This record gives sequence, C-alpha cells and structure tokens, in this order.
Amino acid sequence: MHVLIFVLLIGVAVQAQTSPAPSPTPRSSPTPSLESQFFKNILRDQKAIWTAPLHLERSDAKWIVPGAIGFGALITTDRITGDEIAEFDRGIPASRIISYPGSICGVGVVAATFYVVGRKTKNTRARETGILSAQAAIDSLIVSNALKVASQRARPEAERERSEFFDGGTSFPSGHSMQAWSVATVIANEYHDNRKVQIAAYGIASAVSVARFTGGKHYISDVLVGSVLGFAIGRYVYHTHHREPPESSGEDDGPKVSKWPAISPQYNRGARAFGIGLRWSF
Repeated sequence: MHVLIFVLLIGVAVQAQTSPAPSPTPRSSPTPSLESQFFKNILRDQKAIWTAPLHLERSDAKWIVPGAIGFGALITTDRITGDEIAEFDRGIPASRIISYPGSICGVGVVAATFYVVGRKTKNTRARETGILSAQAAIDSLIVSNALKVASQRARPEAERERSEFFDGGTSFPSGHSMQAWSVATVIANEYHDNRKVQIAAYGIASAVSVARFTGGKHYISDVLVGSVLGFAIGRYVYHTHHREPPESSGEDDGPKVSKWPAISPQYNRGARAFGIGLRWSF
C-alpha cells in the first residue's frame, strides 16, 4: 500500500513537470471564462491527478527509486522524530497560529481577496490568481482527504498506535501543507516577475509545513509529501489553465489612453498615394 501511494505521488509530480500547456482555442469561437469552467476544470484536474501514475515512463525510475528510498527512511524514523519534538511543547500555540494560513479557511481568504480585488480593479492577473488558487486548494483538499482515508495513519498525539498506518488516523499526508503549497505555487507562477511575492508565497507555505510538525500534528513524512503534492498540483493547475493577459496592457483590459494623438506618414506603393495617419485614444 505504501508503494502504491508513493507511485501516485511521483506520478502527480512528474505530470506537473511534463504536462504541456493546453492548445489555444480557435479564434472563431469565444473562449469560456474561468468562472464558468471552474467546476469542470476541477473534474479534469482530478482525472489528470489520479491517472498520472499510468503515464510514468522508464526514464522516471531515476526519480522513483531514490524517492522511494527516502520516503521509506522517513517512515521508519517518524516515530523517533515525532517523540522528540513532542518534548518541546512551548512552541505548540505559536505553531497552531502559523499553520492557520494552510487551513481551508486561510487559503479561501487568500483566493477570495485576489479575486475580489482583481474584479474591482479590472486586474486580470489578480482575478485569475484568485480563481486558480481556489481551484488548486479544492484539488488539494480532495486529494489529501482521499489519501487520508486510504492510509489511515495515526497522528503523533495518538498513544500506542502513533505513526501506524491503517489504524483509523488522519495524519498522512498533511492537508495544511498541501493546500498552502498549492496556492503558493499558483501565486508564485502568476507573479513570476516579482521576486518579493514569490519569496513571501513560498516562505509562508514553508512556515505552515514546519508548524504542522513542530505543533505535533504531523510527522516529517506527512509534511514533506503534502508539500511536494501541493507544489505539483499548484504547478499543474497554473500551467494547464493559465491564460495570457491582453497584449494591449499586459494587466488591465481596454486600450491605453493617450493625451496626444499619434501622427505617422502613410504610403501606398501600389496606388502611388501619400498621406498622413492619425490615431488618438481618449
């Protein structure tokens, strides 16, 4: 069972790295908005995620073999590291606060803020960030809950059965880490030209992942797998559903406004005619 779960993780990561961007829609037919395709896109994402292991190739073994070894090593040492971090209970309240941005409410607020601001200011990038962030968060929520049901790993606060799989627990993987990294990856890709935004997004996601371990809610393997899956899902969602902004402004819709008219000479060689062109956007 552990091997099957790990193959799924590798499959999703590889799919996110190799999936090409969707083919452009013909100009003759209008492109549906991301809002109207929101739930359909989630269904398409889920199909791609769960069928990703079927698309693995022999060359992917260079990632699967060392990854499987590392994953097994973490599983073996999880109880030891979990017991050691449990001795330092002073940081638990702070860890719970830090991990809040990774909750479904936390990522929902982030996605809603981007979307509302984008709609109000007609900023296409912020609007798309809100939509794709919400989409990635829902994808992560579905995947994490499904894996929790399949693995049933006991959380660190459990007594004798802690860290054991198939024992009715919900520790594997960390849903907070997965949701935080999926949203952070969408934001970082949308604002790829702004290093400060990228650092902030990935920094918050990293803090959430660490807090889930130091807060005694998950083991290191839970957090690491959740982070990797979240990154892969966020990257897949962005590269599959991202749309280029209008060429006129790169950000906002509509033509640029000019205070003065643009005058340029015109010459038609076939008609042997000369003239002056006048263009004024106001």
